[in-house]
Amino acid sequence: MLPHPLVLREMLTQWLKEDWGRGDRTTHALFPDSAPLGKAVWFAKRSGVIAGLPIAQQVFTLVNPQAQFTALVPEGGACARHQPIATIETDMASLLMAERVALNITMRLSGISTVTAEYVQKIKHTKIQLLDTRKLTPGLRLLEKYATQVGGAVNHRYGLDEWAMIKDNHISACGGIGPAVNRLRQHLPCLTPIQVEVENLAQVQAVIPLAVAGILLDNMSIAEMAEAIALIRTHSPHTKIEASGGITLDNISDIAQLDLDYISTSAMITRSSWLDISMEIQPLAH
Repeated sequence: MLPHPLVLREMLTQWLKEDWGRGDRTTHALFPDSAPLGKAVWFAKRSGVIAGLPIAQQVFTLVNPQAQFTALVPEGGACARHQPIATIETDMASLLMAERVALNITMRLSGISTVTAEYVQKIKHTKIQLLDTRKLTPGLRLLEKYATQVGGAVNHRYGLDEWAMIKDNHISACGGIGPAVNRLRQHLPCLTPIQVEVENLAQVQAVIPLAVAGILLDNMSIAEMAEAIALIRTHSPHTKIEASGGITLDNISDIAQLDLDYISTSAMITRSSWLDISMEIQPLAH
């Protein structure tokens, strides 16, 4: 789901202002009066999963409301190397001034969606859902989480203001899992779900009687997770179980053989590289 148009417009406007500074010296010098019409074609320099074209379209129409942006690949669709993925028709100045911001966003988001799709492919034969995390680039949270959705993942918390999640430092600060959960329940709004992160079987045994909504198994071995899952399914069958920590393309298939509800990883964002896209322009007749 894309951010609301008002939110997105504010973000894109700020990024264009950041790039332009006091003005595009090159473009304004080349076209001091009126710029001729031009057409641009975007090409992917390697194969991947495309994300961000609707956002790129809004960049160009912010610069010139009459710009015509045509996606040649559906959002979330696969592209091959050198495949055209979009065309833009507008005046040459608008093409040049919107180019970098539009490309940067699309390359970043397409890189994320490409890696996400690789992880999803590894577990598509199971009931397990792949979740992202809060390891995000400040200022890009909404768009990076959008890109993981495009790649086939499900969003975990957008921020700290969603459900309550007790992590290792919360447990240390409160003196244990029980005190942390009990304190939360005294202050949370009614029906707010609680998820607890655990690191060993002792913590699993401590959290099961508390009947929390979710238990996250963090950085545990497959053998430990299997034992933890058996305990949780037996004594708290309605609790959702998530595995996280050290999830890679090499081990996610093995982890997905366990009776989990979710696997979460930051790798879709932290280990993704940009999907390189180039723009070529040509003049059009007036």
